[in-house]
Amino acid sequence: MHSAFCAFERWGSTTHRLLCWTAFPTMSSASTRVLSFAQNFWPLWLASTLPATTRNVPSLVRPLHKLNTSSRSLTTVCSLRSEQKINITFVYRDGERVEVQGRDGDTLLNVVVDHKLKIEGFGACEGTLACSTCHVILDESNYNKLGIVSDEEMDLLDLAFGLTETSRLGCQICLSNHLHGMVVRVPDSVNDIRQTDGAGPSS
Repeated sequence: MHSAFCAFERWGSTTHRLLCWTAFPTMSSASTRVLSFAQNFWPLWLASTLPATTRNVPSLVRPLHKLNTSSRSLTTVCSLRSEQKINITFVYRDGERVEVQGRDGDTLLNVVVDHKLKIEGFGACEGTLACSTCHVILDESNYNKLGIVSDEEMDLLDLAFGLTETSRLGCQICLSNHLHGMVVRVPDSVNDIRQTDGAGPSS
């Protein structure tokens, strides 16, 4: 008879999640029931016990099968900055091309700010993952070189104007030597979800 095992995984100082697995690839019916119970009811229990300040954070109470996927993670963390230069070409909304250099470990948002690039509304939340104004579009080759998309980034991209299959947020793109020479296209319009005045997209 196969056995199912469960254990807690620590996310931070106060938050945990329950992981379950079996000792063999083929699961028994009992093991399947244990895993199904953990996946379906643990997030609900967690939501009821979290402090009020974190209870409404969507990524903490989603079903575990969505949290534990190969295509999504929780956050993007860049390595420490180095002096290695990375060439980047920005294509503005009017078609103008601007070539700049970033450093290994920078984010694209860092590059825009450091070079004072004239991209209206870009990075309005200063990289705190509270808007989608640093939405950029990459070519497929460079897009595939990037790390996986976090839950938070995906949620904000869903609200961005002009979303494509190779869209990312500039604040979540960490520069490294394999991105040297990358081309970044700025979409035609930007959506700042923090604004509630009902105005249309800015461009």
